[in-house]
Amino acid sequence: MDELRNKKVLITGGAGFIGTALAERLAEHNEITLADINLEHNSFKFSRVLGKGCVKVAKVDVLNMDEVIRVISQAQIVIHTAAVLGVRKVIHNTLSTLEVNLMGTSNILKAASQNSNCERVLFFSTSEVFGGNAYRVNEGGGAVFRPIEDPRWGYSISKLAGEHLAFGYFREKGLPVVVVRPFNVFGPGRIGDYVILRFIMKALKDEDLEVYGDGTQIRAWCYIDDFCDALTMCLATKEAVGQAFNIGNPRNVISNYELAKMIRSICGSESRIVFKSVDFTDIDIRVPDISKAKDILGYVPEVELEEGLSRTIAWVKNSYDRLPVHQY
Repeated sequence: MDELRNKKVLITGGAGFIGTALAERLAEHNEITLADINLEHNSFKFSRVLGKGCVKVAKVDVLNMDEVIRVISQAQIVIHTAAVLGVRKVIHNTLSTLEVNLMGTSNILKAASQNSNCERVLFFSTSEVFGGNAYRVNEGGGAVFRPIEDPRWGYSISKLAGEHLAFGYFREKGLPVVVVRPFNVFGPGRIGDYVILRFIMKALKDEDLEVYGDGTQIRAWCYIDDFCDALTMCLATKEAVGQAFNIGNPRNVISNYELAKMIRSICGSESRIVFKSVDFTDIDIRVPDISKAKDILGYVPEVELEEGLSRTIAWVKNSYDRLPVHQY
């Protein structure tokens, strides 16, 4: 896209899975700064952007306004992915989740609004703003406020508040903001505690695949290449400004139990599937309506689930010796 050439791009949380994948997509024709507080134990070390002259890294704490201003001051495009995430991490670190996700976002938006060169701010929200049951939900669907006693929802509330901040800056300051709500993104390069990688690692060792609850939880899985297609469209499409988009793949719908079976089959594994009681509030169903993204951005995901899983399994096999296997 000609609109995404010769730009100075800042990606917060840039050492993470989506940040590095997007940097790989944009690095050929742009100057990329990956800003992150964690540059060691992250997807960055598996990324193909390592060593590219047009990509630099900066250790930045989004809660430190001086550091934020320093890296944003020259950026033309700001992509804000930095956040505390992961169910268990959120439950045990509610305060830091709220501080990083809300106050950090406030710092990013304030600094971007003071940068006259800023052409676009892409803010990452979450599909969890729709609560525990989101089937074919569109962007106009009401956000769900869960009980304050359950710390599991601190993440979604912080992201929802971030959306309101982003649109406040759009309406009152004219900041060219776009909000994306990702729905279960996966693919090569994603590490950490998430179900697909956990199943793959266990399956490759013929160990039991642990499915939480009865395995009937339903997800729509979006392959990283399709997701990055949507992100570049959000950055290049004029009509995207001031809009929120659900980004996912509603064709790749599967229960967690069937997902475990599919991964076991592709791996040629002899693993058993066992069921484990749930000790946190889970989400029953999460499937997006992406018609708005299709109409405005031209977004149509292409990678089928089985193909995406096969590519991811191949990557895990090739990267196995470098992965923190003790986590899985």
